[in-house]
Amino acid sequence: MLSALDRRHTVAPPGYSRWLIPPAALAIHLCIGQVYATSVYKNSLIAHFDASQTAIGVIFSIAIVMLGLSAAVAGTWVEANGPRKAMFVSACFWAAGFGVGALGIATKQLWLLYLGYGLLGGIGLGIGYISPVSTLIKWFPDRPGLATGLAIMGFGGGAMVASPLSRQLLSFYDPGYDPANAGSTASGGALVWLFVTLGVGYFLIMMFGVFNVRVPAPDWRPAGFDPAQVAAKPLVTTANVSAANAVRTRSFWLLWVVLFCNVTAGIGILEQASPMIQDFFRDNGTSAVSVAAAGGFVGLLSLFNMAGRFVWSSTSDLIGRRPIYLVYLGVGMVLYVLLAVVGHAATALFVLLACVILSFYGGGFATVPAYLRDLFGTFEVGAIHGRLLTAWSAAGVAGPLIVNAFLDAQGKPGTLTAAAYRPALFTMVGVLAVGFIANLLIRPVPERFHEPASGHGGDEGTQPVAAERSGTR
Repeated sequence: MLSALDRRHTVAPPGYSRWLIPPAALAIHLCIGQVYATSVYKNSLIAHFDASQTAIGVIFSIAIVMLGLSAAVAGTWVEANGPRKAMFVSACFWAAGFGVGALGIATKQLWLLYLGYGLLGGIGLGIGYISPVSTLIKWFPDRPGLATGLAIMGFGGGAMVASPLSRQLLSFYDPGYDPANAGSTASGGALVWLFVTLGVGYFLIMMFGVFNVRVPAPDWRPAGFDPAQVAAKPLVTTANVSAANAVRTRSFWLLWVVLFCNVTAGIGILEQASPMIQDFFRDNGTSAVSVAAAGGFVGLLSLFNMAGRFVWSSTSDLIGRRPIYLVYLGVGMVLYVLLAVVGHAATALFVLLACVILSFYGGGFATVPAYLRDLFGTFEVGAIHGRLLTAWSAAGVAGPLIVNAFLDAQGKPGTLTAAAYRPALFTMVGVLAVGFIANLLIRPVPERFHEPASGHGGDEGTQPVAAERSGTR
């Protein structure tokens, strides 16, 4: 049975439609995107464990850090063993994370929640994030931005499904829990059953993706696709670079900086979204924006985050990867300045500026795999993507840290106004400026880092892992 997971058993037969692959990828990303919905039951966990917000928030932080680390460490293994085995392993870790987490809740052992959802679940996140993306890029060499946007849009949309689902499940398992009341908390028993239900349910859905994913046969190309025409575009290569050699290039690290800066700026707003809109419109200690309206604003941001992953990434197929990042970073700087200076003038203006900023945040995630494919080819693009995601882990710490440090210096939560956010917002303008310059400095990868023509065995099928070649920047 396990041999069915091997790469050699996942090669698509002649005539196989590549449009069957996006649903398999979405089955994985919609499930692991649940990590963005942990705030739904955060207060219930705080009450159950009688712990601080920081102690419970660490669970999410561990999961995101492990996402980046596991993607970096396991990236080469994912490329060597194929998407089916990788997605199966991801499903096992993700489900086990919920299972161990449920045990921790049942026994009131918080460290088991760290171990389960944080560590084990985080490993499932990292492996599950990169394996469908790598496969889609190989199926859509003519439209890599569209392909990666489809999958990563699912990751952004996972929380939009998981948030209302979790609230309804908690109210089903605990009739005393009111999902419409922000102050209501669910019982420990309801939390246990929530984790068990999500673990089993997500595992079954991910199995749909596991057994429906395929890799294209060696030398397969879409009808009418001419790789030579793609190569004529700036910063697009028909050569291949191994993961070991990619991290030795200047372009890889410049792109690392680009992703880090884009995510740092966006995640700073995302993490602070609900209190931020209330603070911007606070007068004499009272906010004109209700808690319910702030919650709706967070949902709207999630929608733009998800839509940006598809719309902007698809646009990059038309105008190129470097130009679209100039939009993310350059226009982003202008939007941050406007948000700091005039964002408090009208609620509609504030919402519009924040939504476009978050669409750039999502677009940056979805476009970067296609950027990597342009620079390094498809040979080990999943492994290279995994290494690059360490920028996400670093930004996930840096973004909230920058914003919260400035806000702590301005006063206590619930008393802040728009002026308190200006130092943080202007700092993010500087962060984006660094990314803007880094993006301009990216150049094609020198030929000395390319794999020999026969060294990668095609982009698909049973491709060997390349040996590390010597060379310096």
